[in-house]
Amino acid sequence: MLTLNCDLGELTGDSNQDALIMPYIDQANIACGFHASDPLTMQTTVTLACQHNVTIGAHPSYPDRENFGRMSMTLPKAQLIACLQYQIGALQAICQAQGTSVSYVKPHGALYNDMMAKPEILHTVCQAIALLDNSLALVIQAHPDNQEHQAIAQQYQLTLKFEAFADRGYQDNGLLIPRNEANAVLIDSQQVLARVKALVQNQQLSSVNQQKLVLNVDTLCVHGDNKAAVNLVKTISDWLNE
Repeated sequence: MLTLNCDLGELTGDSNQDALIMPYIDQANIACGFHASDPLTMQTTVTLACQHNVTIGAHPSYPDRENFGRMSMTLPKAQLIACLQYQIGALQAICQAQGTSVSYVKPHGALYNDMMAKPEILHTVCQAIALLDNSLALVIQAHPDNQEHQAIAQQYQLTLKFEAFADRGYQDNGLLIPRNEANAVLIDSQQVLARVKALVQNQQLSSVNQQKLVLNVDTLCVHGDNKAAVNLVKTISDWLNE
């Protein structure tokens, strides 16, 4: 069954809608401090996830708070492995203290995009996870051709979970439209729901130019920093659970 995930623990103050989002999702991708969040926010978000029986995933990024983790960085392999293990390990400790655990890893922002586009980055991400705990699944973007990604993950004995983005526009090549371009972020709940229905019923998602992308998807993402996130997760959840 298709699950619904959301990137959480990223915003503060009135912008933080995590308490309104959490009841409608299956998986929470919790920011680990390098692009957003802090120890107390991580602890609070884990508590909220436990209250709603939501599966917890680590959402690590490049060390880039200034750009919210959305700027590519060139790091030595050893440094990137250390950054990933530091973030995942911190969330694991917070989870352990609350009697729960991290189930998967979903990189954030530029690191996620780089992982999809550059095999050497995916190798490094997989190695970092495998050395820490190879029972953790790795969430990557579902693409019409994921064979290379699958082959790399298998070298590290990692399970992949494939996701599609309910609230992001797609290019014809199956990758996401860059956020600085038109149609990158979607906020209309009916438009988003129509895309979700097509994905569930036909395993297809339409690109910005109406190209049909055939995708094998395990989980569906809505971004927690989308201003329409609460309405989107509620609309999608209500339909999935009809």
